[in-house]
Amino acid sequence: MWKNLTSPRWISRLVALVGVLSVVSALAPPMRGRTHVLTEMVPTVFPQAATTATLAAGTLLVALSSALRRGKFRAWVVALVLSVLAAITHVVKGLDVEEAVLCLGMAGLLLAGRRSFTARPDPRSLRYTAGVAVLSVAVAGVLAGLWLAFDMDEVTDPTPGLIVLGAGVLLAILLTAMRPASGPHVLDADDEAAVRAVLNGWGDVDSLSYFATRADRQVIFSPSGKAAVSYRTVGAVSLAAGDPLGDPEAWPGAIDSWLERCRSLGWTPAVLGASENAALAYKKVGLDALELGDEAIIDVPTFTLEGRSMRVVRQAVSRCSRAGLVATCHRVGSLSPEVLAEVRHHAAEWRDGDVERGFSMALDRHADPRDPDAMLVLTRDADGELHGLLSLVPWGMDGLSLDLMRRRRDSQNGVVELMVTALVDHARSHDIRRLSLNFAVFRSVFARGERIGAGPVLRLWHVVLLGLSRFWQIESLYRANAKYHPEWVPRFLCFASPADLPRVATAALRAEAFL
Repeated sequence: MWKNLTSPRWISRLVALVGVLSVVSALAPPMRGRTHVLTEMVPTVFPQAATTATLAAGTLLVALSSALRRGKFRAWVVALVLSVLAAITHVVKGLDVEEAVLCLGMAGLLLAGRRSFTARPDPRSLRYTAGVAVLSVAVAGVLAGLWLAFDMDEVTDPTPGLIVLGAGVLLAILLTAMRPASGPHVLDADDEAAVRAVLNGWGDVDSLSYFATRADRQVIFSPSGKAAVSYRTVGAVSLAAGDPLGDPEAWPGAIDSWLERCRSLGWTPAVLGASENAALAYKKVGLDALELGDEAIIDVPTFTLEGRSMRVVRQAVSRCSRAGLVATCHRVGSLSPEVLAEVRHHAAEWRDGDVERGFSMALDRHADPRDPDAMLVLTRDADGELHGLLSLVPWGMDGLSLDLMRRRRDSQNGVVELMVTALVDHARSHDIRRLSLNFAVFRSVFARGERIGAGPVLRLWHVVLLGLSRFWQIESLYRANAKYHPEWVPRFLCFASPADLPRVATAALRAEAFL
């Protein structure tokens, strides 16, 4: 029990509680008997200033609780000082011995848990923190000057007000210094070169590996340099995506390096979209795994449009062909700058919403010369006007992974089916054996939820997902993939503790630009 009380999770809660009680105590009317005794001992300004200082200390303790939960050493130091300070101000403001004892007990608990608070400060720009400090001091100075200049006749003692301004400055600086260094952080040129070197040798291991070249991701390599974990920091969550890069035998070294960085900085580790092999590797180091959905993969040699089950796709392709639409496949490196600019223009024009979504299974750029081996499938009419496009990134030497799918809003229904079948035909003649399409979240729920014999829990979960599909295209993505009868490959969410799931889910939705 004592060990639990001195853990960062419990200490952060208790510090927040002590902070709230201090705020309440500062705002509550003082006890008259104690106040009378106190005023005989010290001048009136002392209790007034102490009351304001208690309010400020309580507020700061509440603000520190988040950093304490992450095991931050600097937050521990500040919380210890504030606990002792609050104990003193509780006594001076009104002989509130009970609250003072509580604060001293909190200080003792912090000292007992010292070994749990070793996390270093998040990497951040010192210039930004210094800028906030300078701006806060300047604003507080102006406000204090104006207040003293215009209201001095009505103010009996300016000390409490000045303490409030000082506490406001301290709070602004403290929150800036303690807040998580949330990304995105730009992938520098050296790291990108190292990532591409690993992909050249091991890019065929995972269909999501190429997305590690996104500019908003960072990488940490194994000691051997043969493997790496690609991640982004969102709030206090270090969100890795896909499998570790590189040689699977070197994955444990990369995973250990990443987890050590998370521990040293107080980040919550999580993995979005891990394959089954990667989920097993993460499970060996203590993370848990939850099946998140399935990736649709077309096996090119066995794909066919024949048969009753493919009738809908055949009809869509025929309809587009009769309308004069033609889909062609091109490597990005083979297209002119004018065509690439046209593709980028229409990709942005046809986007659903103001922001580009995607993180774990999408690039942050389209038709970019930095990706010469990426594939573009373009659908044009008889006049050469673009009606639809697919963008796919390399998956080793014999595979492609879907990055982007867009079509003109008034285009013929069936453009996507036309592009997919044209891509399969092109793949057959260019030794491409695997095509990774969209990811279907909770695919098994949709596949089994309507079947006879589905249990009440599965049916309820199915109804919930149908409701969410009104806002996010959960069901439609599954249906769009299922028509091609792909191989379904499970993908997993890996996390350290079930208590982290709300924080991890929020970080994932933020990274994917759904929040």
